Amino acid sequence: MTWVFGEFRLDPEQFQLSRSGEPVQAEPQVLSLLIHLIRHRNRMVTKEDLVDAVWGGRAVSDASISSRIRSARQAVDDDGVRQAVIRTVHGCGFRFVADVGSVPASVVGAPDDRTAVHPVGRPSIAILPFQPLGLSPDLAVLGEAIPHEIIEALSRLRWLAVIARGSSFRFHQPTPDLDAVATALAARYVLSGIIEAQNRTVAVTLELTDTNSREVLWADRLVARLGEIDDLRARIVVHLVSALEMHIPFHEAQIAQLNGPEGLDAWANYHLGLRHLYRFTASNTALAQACFTRAITADPRFARAHAGLSFTSFLDAFLRQGPDPAGAARASRRHAERSLELDALDPFANFTMGRSYWLTNQPEVAADWLARATTLNPNYAQGFYASAFTAMIAGDAPATMAGLDTSLHLSPLDPLLYGVHGVRAQILLQQEDYQAAADWADRAATAPRAHYLIAMIALAANGLAGRDNQATRWRHEALRLKPDATANDFFAAFPTRDALSRKKIAAELSRNGF
Repeated sequence: MTWVFGEFRLDPEQFQLSRSGEPVQAEPQVLSLLIHLIRHRNRMVTKEDLVDAVWGGRAVSDASISSRIRSARQAVDDDGVRQAVIRTVHGCGFRFVADVGSVPASVVGAPDDRTAVHPVGRPSIAILPFQPLGLSPDLAVLGEAIPHEIIEALSRLRWLAVIARGSSFRFHQPTPDLDAVATALAARYVLSGIIEAQNRTVAVTLELTDTNSREVLWADRLVARLGEIDDLRARIVVHLVSALEMHIPFHEAQIAQLNGPEGLDAWANYHLGLRHLYRFTASNTALAQACFTRAITADPRFARAHAGLSFTSFLDAFLRQGPDPAGAARASRRHAERSLELDALDPFANFTMGRSYWLTNQPEVAADWLARATTLNPNYAQGFYASAFTAMIAGDAPATMAGLDTSLHLSPLDPLLYGVHGVRAQILLQQEDYQAAADWADRAATAPRAHYLIAMIALAANGLAGRDNQATRWRHEALRLKPDATANDFFAAFPTRDALSRKKIAAELSRNGF
């Protein structure tokens, strides 16, 4: 479907804006912004909505948003004075106000198969042999050995279909034909690489490509000395798994959001749900829940979507987002159980089951499920974080620190980074190292997506460290995020067994009005 307004046509599938039949040059973010505004033209679109749709929820300034709005207006011959196409609702958001009609895509020309993006089913990836450059025969074998290890590691990811080595290694020519790879292997993504030796070092360059758009989604280069090959091989696998966990779901969600909710399959709805899930607000939790529900409607036996519903119910209970935390806790357990019935080997299903036991103050049971999750996927950063959280509740400092260090090593930019730092702050509070606890709590509370409970950790840690001004700052932030926050909310989320630290934290919260 193509939208028509005035002299302009905007095709969200071809990702193209034209005027009187001539293409209009516009940056991808500008086109994404226009598509989102038109798709939601029956309501006001908030700045938060735009940040989520266009920037993937990353922190951006008001100036960046204003710049893209200005560019979008220029692209459709509008300006901030007339506002005949895009209207600013001061202090709130924006609306697309021009009259919009629609015509089938066939009326304006059939879309190119390569750019008409409708992701169907589980994402798939082909790992190609790496091209060796200047390697001795004993090192050239790494061109196949490292991709083989990557295939073994990725095969543990239940959300990603990995093409078997026997098929993908047929494409071993120096410059593989992506069209041939995509056609022969039905791979939505391709990982290729170059491995080279120079000056007693070995360097591996990795590149992840979308076979549909030919867009390079991610690339990186890792270097090690010749004597550190084994360490390099391990680092590549860990680094790559973390990168794919971040970039492919984000890309899948971006495509799904551009295409709109109509006709999306179960996997597309699932990835769109993940995008909302990690914003940690009541409204986005509700949107994530709706996406996972649509995924289950499309495929009732989709285990990951049931685990997603467990996650949303967990957030309702943990963050006190809804009116019935106890009911949400029961729903979190129920959905996790259903997910495990459908796929007992999915690490995400085991993760959500483990976290459901946080809500009923059973850390020993939670620990068993979370250990199962990290056994099923040894590169599961959030699983190690959740295990560390569970150890912190029980007061096991060595296990807490080990789990946090592993999680941070596996995923240094994880959406739950605020939680990783917050758990470290809390175990340091139990050890009465208040200065270090305050430092880590500040890092947690300033991390993206940090919620009101993290601000309360920072308040308590800074108060106990004697940093009263900083404690006051975090008190205001906690109340801004949740005006009715209470000390009971805090201890319901963090039922730590260490009586002395609980008493001191409670005193600090009380001193600040909680």
